[in-house]
Amino acid sequence: MRLTLAAFALLATLAPAQAEIVVTVAPQRPVSDLYYRSSSERDALIRDLAHLLRKLGRDRLPTGQSLSVELIDVRPAGRIDPFAGPSGVRVLSAVTPPTVRLRYALKDRGRAIARGEELVSDINYLDDISARSSLASFPYERALIRDWFRDRIVTLKPQPR
Repeated sequence: MRLTLAAFALLATLAPAQAEIVVTVAPQRPVSDLYYRSSSERDALIRDLAHLLRKLGRDRLPTGQSLSVELIDVRPAGRIDPFAGPSGVRVLSAVTPPTVRLRYALKDRGRAIARGEELVSDINYLDDISARSSLASFPYERALIRDWFRDRIVTLKPQPR
């Protein structure tokens, strides 16, 4: 039994550590009736995107890398039509894409390999079949963050100019 515990302890110290992912949220401005039904809806979206970024980092970043992301401003797809009912209805159109302003830094063993501040948006978001057929909350915003993570963090594509 002692040998088994000692072997397990040795293996635990030899197992590679996961990548470190830190997601923070900048102070938010007051909630706009154009974008959100309530502050709790905005907070839920921000929590969901922060959780998604942490999961993507754990799943896709190699050991030794660390990523810090600050969510500065998050605007969901569409706009709230206050005349469509008591709680309003979110109306999606090509001119109201989801947008996320964020700041990030990717390091490999302490050395910076990518950093920047971006306004991430996709005017073609309505063409994303997987997001349109998703039953998850905030599907267009999640697709936007997944695509950004793949392009900027995993494949290190430069920011568009």
